[in-house]
Amino acid sequence: MTNSVIGVVVAQLGTPAAPTARALRPYLKQFLSDMRVVDYNPLVWQLLLNAVILNTRPRRSARLYRRIWTAEGSPLLVNTRKQADGLQARLGSDYRIVVGMTYGEPSITAAVRGLQAEGIDRILILPMFPQYSSSTSASVYDAAYTAAAGRRCPLFHEHKRHVPTLRFVGPYYDYPGYIAALAASVREDLAAWGQTPDMLVMTFHGNPARYTRDGDPYRTHCETTARLLADALELPSTEWTVSFQSRFGPEEWLQPYTDETLVRLAQAGVRRVAVVCPGFTADCLETLDEIGNEGVHAFMAAGGSALRLIPCLNDYPLWLDALATLVQRETASWYSPCLAHLPAAAYH
Repeated sequence: MTNSVIGVVVAQLGTPAAPTARALRPYLKQFLSDMRVVDYNPLVWQLLLNAVILNTRPRRSARLYRRIWTAEGSPLLVNTRKQADGLQARLGSDYRIVVGMTYGEPSITAAVRGLQAEGIDRILILPMFPQYSSSTSASVYDAAYTAAAGRRCPLFHEHKRHVPTLRFVGPYYDYPGYIAALAASVREDLAAWGQTPDMLVMTFHGNPARYTRDGDPYRTHCETTARLLADALELPSTEWTVSFQSRFGPEEWLQPYTDETLVRLAQAGVRRVAVVCPGFTADCLETLDEIGNEGVHAFMAAGGSALRLIPCLNDYPLWLDALATLVQRETASWYSPCLAHLPAAAYH
C-alpha cells in the first residue's frame, strides 16, 4: 500500500548516543570503518583501528563531547531534529520529514524503512552538507541506496521486492537561499556582539588534499561559498579568509589549517576575529568545541583579544524557509496538492 505523501530524510553524518567512552567506541568504529572516510588498505587499517585507535580515542573524544553535551542530548541531533520539525511545519501534511544519520542513531536505514512502513514510496534524501565531499555526501548516498535496496552486505541481499523511488538533493553551496540565510545570520550575530571584527574567518571541515587531486570538488565548493558570502556581506578581500579544520592522521589535508590561521592572525596583530562555519548546518563538536573552546584558546594565547564564534544556521527561520523551498523544487515533478498552487518562480 502506498500513499501520496513524499518522504524527506534530513541526513546528517552522525553523533554518539552519549558522551562516554562506551558509547564512542561503536560510533567511532562505524565511522572510521567507512572507506569513504578512511580509504587506506582495509586489512592494515582495521588492524590499526581495532588494536590502537579504538582503545585510546574513545576516552579522549568522550571528554570533548562532555564539554558540549546539553540536557537535551547531543547538540548535532538536537539541532537536526529542530530543523526537521521546522521543515515539517513549513511543508505540511503532504510531506513526512524524518531524521537519518550515516553513523549512529537514528540511522538512515531506520529512516528509510520507517517511511516505507508508512506506505511512502517516494523519498527525497536531503544531505545537510551544502558542499559535496566524497567523505560526507557520498557516504549518505551509499547509506540511502543500501537502505532502499535492502542490501545487508556485499555478499547477501534481502531480495526486497518493493524498492522506493529515491532522489537526492545535490550540492547547494551556491544556492541563493543558503547564502542569504548565512549572510543574515552573520549580520545579526555580529550586531548582537556589538563589536566589529578585524577579520572574518570562514572555516570548513577538511579532508585529505589528495582527494582534491583525485577529483573531489569539495575545495572548489567551499571557496565558492566563501566568496559568495563575502560578496553578500560586502566584505573587502582584506577582511575575510578561508581555512580548513579537523585534520586527522599524518597526511596532508586541505590548507590553510584553521588552528594555524588563528595563531598567525593573532601574531600579525589581528585582535578581534569572528569565525563562521558555513559547511556545518548544525552546531556540533567541530564547531562548539574545536572552534568555541580550542580555537578561542589558541587565538588568545597567541595574542588575540576576542574571538566570536557565530552559530551555525541550526533552526534559523530564514534558513528553514530556504530549505523548504529547496525541497519543493526538488520534488516538483512528484505530484503533491501542496505544489499545485505554487508559481514556477517558487522553485528557483
